[in-house]
Amino acid sequence: MVDWLQQVLGNNWKITPAGGLTGDAYIAEKDHERLFLKRNSSPFLAVLSAEGIVPKLIWTRRMYNGDVITAQEWVKGRDLNRADMQHYQVAELLHKIHHSSELLHMLMRLGKKPVTSDDALMMIKERIASSLEIAENSDVRLALTYLDLLLPITREQKLVVCHCDLNHNNLLLTDEGNLFLIDWENAMIADPITDYGMILKWYVPRENWDDWLKEYGVTKDKNLIKRMYWYLLLDTLHYLSWHDERREPFKVIDRLKDLRELNEHMSTLV
Repeated sequence: MVDWLQQVLGNNWKITPAGGLTGDAYIAEKDHERLFLKRNSSPFLAVLSAEGIVPKLIWTRRMYNGDVITAQEWVKGRDLNRADMQHYQVAELLHKIHHSSELLHMLMRLGKKPVTSDDALMMIKERIASSLEIAENSDVRLALTYLDLLLPITREQKLVVCHCDLNHNNLLLTDEGNLFLIDWENAMIADPITDYGMILKWYVPRENWDDWLKEYGVTKDKNLIKRMYWYLLLDTLHYLSWHDERREPFKVIDRLKDLRELNEHMSTLV
């Protein structure tokens, strides 16, 4: 792959792997210029760049083997830490994403279909059923009971573009103070609480939820909190199944602990 990139850019560029799980990202350097290169990024990257949500897209090139290489501006900055996730800039950026008709239209043009809560529940039930040990776990069964019970309040919500992986490491704050949200491989069209519920639960102290939601642009009510925990349960079940499929027993134990805590919170809401 590095050899192919060298042919595209020229031998005067130094190309090094950028890390990551897929191994498809690289850094190219020449003189004082740096580019972030990635193989087979989604065409969605272009509209994300135009909207100022990811670093600027410089060029896109198709290689002779069919791979598509994208080059983005390299920006100086740092990942957000856990405390940073409470900042109003995160709420503002999410509001911008969730209310962007351009992002929504592009994702639909790329073939993404809206995922309703009924769809999501059906998919996780099918996934759990494939593992007898997971399906028979008492915490899993209780979580599914709550998901069935509260399904009606999750319906008829406006479905928008969601990032669906709001880990603090996916948010980049530049030295100039601009905030970018990167790694859009898991994007889907869903209830926006999929995104901001994750931030509230894992990053924002409960006493600050009202203020954070005000910055985002919604008012907290009991059904909103129930919806939030509904999607948190769903997300935890997906990760639980994922680790089980990969035969990672210690990760499964961690996810079961998360599930038990969420079930306890849900018991106070139903």
